[in-house]
Amino acid sequence: MTTTTATTTPRGPALTPVVVRLKLSLLRNGLRRSAGRRAAYIASMVVVLLFTALQFLGLIALRGNSHAGTVCVLLIALLALGWAVMPLFFPSGDETLDPTRLVMLPLRPQPLVRALLTASLVGIGPLFTLCILTGSVIAVAHGAAAYVIAAPAIALGLLVCVALARAVAAGNVRLLTSRKGRDLAVLSGLVIAIGAQLVNFGAQRLGSSGLATLDPAADVVRWIPPASAIGAVDSMSDGSYGTGTAQLLLTAVALAGLLSFWSRSLTRLMTSPDGSTLQAAEPARDRAGRSSGLARLLPAGRTGPVMERTLRYVWRDPKTKAAWITSLAIGLIVPLFNAFQGTGSIYFACFAAGMLGIQMYNQFGQDTSAFWMVAMTISSTREAYEELRARALALLVITLPYATLVTLLTTAVLGDWDALAEVLGLSFALLGAMLATGAWLSARFPYSIPQEGHKNVAPGQAGLAWIAIVGGMVSAALLCAPVLAVAIWLHVSAHGEDWTWVLLPLGTAYGVLITWAGLHLAAPRTASRLPEILAAVSKG
Repeated sequence: MTTTTATTTPRGPALTPVVVRLKLSLLRNGLRRSAGRRAAYIASMVVVLLFTALQFLGLIALRGNSHAGTVCVLLIALLALGWAVMPLFFPSGDETLDPTRLVMLPLRPQPLVRALLTASLVGIGPLFTLCILTGSVIAVAHGAAAYVIAAPAIALGLLVCVALARAVAAGNVRLLTSRKGRDLAVLSGLVIAIGAQLVNFGAQRLGSSGLATLDPAADVVRWIPPASAIGAVDSMSDGSYGTGTAQLLLTAVALAGLLSFWSRSLTRLMTSPDGSTLQAAEPARDRAGRSSGLARLLPAGRTGPVMERTLRYVWRDPKTKAAWITSLAIGLIVPLFNAFQGTGSIYFACFAAGMLGIQMYNQFGQDTSAFWMVAMTISSTREAYEELRARALALLVITLPYATLVTLLTTAVLGDWDALAEVLGLSFALLGAMLATGAWLSARFPYSIPQEGHKNVAPGQAGLAWIAIVGGMVSAALLCAPVLAVAIWLHVSAHGEDWTWVLLPLGTAYGVLITWAGLHLAAPRTASRLPEILAAVSKG
């Protein structure tokens, strides 16, 4: 008689606690890197907790207000939008957002979804969302039925926000881990700048018209998850039990759909090869072909290659691209939004020229340690002048048409076409002054731009950066004094406003002259300080 012994494979520990401990370990080890990082994290946490407490108390204060439901529903919708876009613009904020790091482990999608969803509930972001959802429910809940579904509504709303962020990250993880994805994070400054202006614009409109203008939008948004969870509590408070139940079920269906999409994305990521590098090769070859066409349009000699190199920095270098996008966005937003609000002036269009002129400052810092190759090609003042002139011309390729476009748009919004020539002349004069001061300061106060991290100045060089930026802006304003004096004289003199168009050719000629003078003054200093410049820009 033979006996058969059944063997069972021992099961490992549950996946969810392991992933939660992994996230806590990543957070703890990240804070151990430096005291500065710990201080920044603690300070940001304190600020977020204070803001959370104020928001929570403000929502509770809305209880009994006739527009409490409108405010809460729209607030949760904006909160969900933030959860959706944050992984796109800040992909490195949470290492566990990239599931491809676990691709070599024998994990199935469903347990992994549960584990990652649970781990996503750990952090200051979920705590902030939980407090906002709880405060919204307190603000709108009235009656036994509303209190019964309050807890499920809060839980569903929180899970939908977290699952939305995870689904977006999983669906775009190939993009976010590529160079194009890292470049996408550059747009975060643009989004923040536009969002701040939109909030300001909306607050002014609400202050004049009241919250009643938001009721039609809230009637639609209350059917969109996760805002529908708060809409369900509000409907139950009004006695619309069928509507409230439908809105709560809609939130649950949305959660199930997001989890299903997330699971399919994980399956595809875990089983399909990564062809992102192969797909990125073709656009690179196309870009190379186009750049050669651009090179044929640039001047011959040293000027053309230097201009092309500078424009390539603008397109490819993350820090340079971030600075340009921020300047382009703010230079357009400030004059246009003020014009739309009726509080602006056509002279605000000069803000675009000022923001773009800053890009001339610290020209050699963007080269970092590779500046030695540039230094090897400069052996005389003439060559230094040609290097600076080519860099200034590359900036003018972008700044001149853009400053003109912003001035035209601001003039069109305000309808003050008589002042167009005057403002264009002032903008061109300001741009020339900033190019002149930027060239001189690039040679006199160069500083290094770190390639890693979010800092734009190497440690110990913050003073140099402030001197260059603040001193350059003040100097540029002083250099524009002659053109400004002529503009003021024309406005105060009798019949002088009929001659303000003279400022366009005058400002243009003055901008060209002051740029030429600044480049000639900066060239000798650049040629004589090449070793010092290389040492300063190589610290990052």
